[in-house]
Amino acid sequence: MRDSGFSSTICRRKFIAYGGWLAAGAATAPDKATAQNAPEKEDIPVSPLEDLMREHGLLDRILLLFEEVHARLKGGQGFPIETIGTAAGIVRHFVEDYHEKLEEDHIFPRFEKAGKLNALTEILRGQHKAGRTLTDWILAHATESSLGTQQNREEMAGHLGRFVRMYRPHKAREDTELFPAFRAVIAPREYDALGERFEDEEHKLFGAEGFEKNVETVAQLERGLDIFNLGKFTKRPMRPAWFSS
Repeated sequence: MRDSGFSSTICRRKFIAYGGWLAAGAATAPDKATAQNAPEKEDIPVSPLEDLMREHGLLDRILLLFEEVHARLKGGQGFPIETIGTAAGIVRHFVEDYHEKLEEDHIFPRFEKAGKLNALTEILRGQHKAGRTLTDWILAHATESSLGTQQNREEMAGHLGRFVRMYRPHKAREDTELFPAFRAVIAPREYDALGERFEDEEHKLFGAEGFEKNVETVAQLERGLDIFNLGKFTKRPMRPAWFSS
């Protein structure tokens, strides 16, 4: 039986798939005349590590979304139901299938070949695998009907909490240990070529400005949870509850 208290507070819209958000963003694009009058953007090369670290910034914003939804599930508060599935869809398509694959194909092997940070890359690979398992469950249950039971709400909160708990230290270790050491295991010319390869792969999978489109989608989800205004976090109390679930 559905918990009426939960369904009365939660937004009663149907789950919107990841692709739906991108389509909605495209519908609001400026018209052709406006685009023609806009100044041309300068094509500034992005280095491989800069590319990976800005994608970590996108992941961090998704972790914040997960943390907020976790707190609302625990507190019985409402939220737009599509937030979970759309955010998890970005995790699956952009973070796991693209970003993590770049790390597994181009970053980790160079350390392993050089015999450096092998223990760290082994753990990071294992966490990628564990993260995909969590994402599978989150995507499968990110619907209003599934979250109509108390058991599934508690399990969703637990899976979101575990995902956040694992990925915050995961990305921090990559940013502070793995990535700073990367230039020592790759030749300068190869490093520059890798940046172009990353960019080509992103455009192939997501089209032009794929990263920027995902950032805007996440920003829309933040607005839906009323956490987009950065100033709100200046005096916002910490929510450690997700550590325990």
